[in-house]
Amino acid sequence: MSKCEQCIIRQFNSLKALTKDELLRISACKTSRIIKKGEVIFEEGESLNGLFCIKDGVCKLTKLSANGKDQIIKLVEKGQILGQRSLISDERTNLRATALNDMELCFIPKAEIIDDLKKNNNFTMDMLKEMADDLREADDVIVNMAQKSVRQRLAEALLDINENFGTNPDGTLSVLLSREDFASIVGTATESAIRVLSQFKKEGLISALGKHIKIEDLEGLKRVE
Repeated sequence: MSKCEQCIIRQFNSLKALTKDELLRISACKTSRIIKKGEVIFEEGESLNGLFCIKDGVCKLTKLSANGKDQIIKLVEKGQILGQRSLISDERTNLRATALNDMELCFIPKAEIIDDLKKNNNFTMDMLKEMADDLREADDVIVNMAQKSVRQRLAEALLDINENFGTNPDGTLSVLLSREDFASIVGTATESAIRVLSQFKKEGLISALGKHIKIEDLEGLKRVE
């Protein structure tokens, strides 16, 4: 089990603000977990007793809508933290987290984090900043849903995945999403997402290698209307 004070992942989230002594204490009580692709990390409405720090892998955060379908709210990658909002508000989770590939997580008990939030102002401010960034992203999603076409939203989703998660050696997007997932991200029917992706392929903007997607014309995707 790696030690928190030696873990490079913490440099990418609010844990970087903790002192060496605080990290040593957390390291002694954290647990590591391996989550297989498709497994649920936590369910919507679950009570969390701590935070998850993603050491490796990608997961999706989803919300069950009134029509019984899951809406993808966000994709979360290694270096990020899950569960901080529920921990601070002391409420049940508002979203479900599901692994998109095999993941390695570290779980930090709630009591340890709350103690550090009370004593370390830098840690508190960093965590508040992360939550504020999440709210800004949520605002952007609402605006995009209201003002942009399915083509524009799907093009932006592909661009975001390319920028934030990178590509495989063959140039395909490193995050493998189903057509249902793409539909969920942009808030449309699966049939509509499939149709738009087919249009993008005919226009030479993307290509497909099996289930994997490769962006062929980055600038062209940015100009989609």
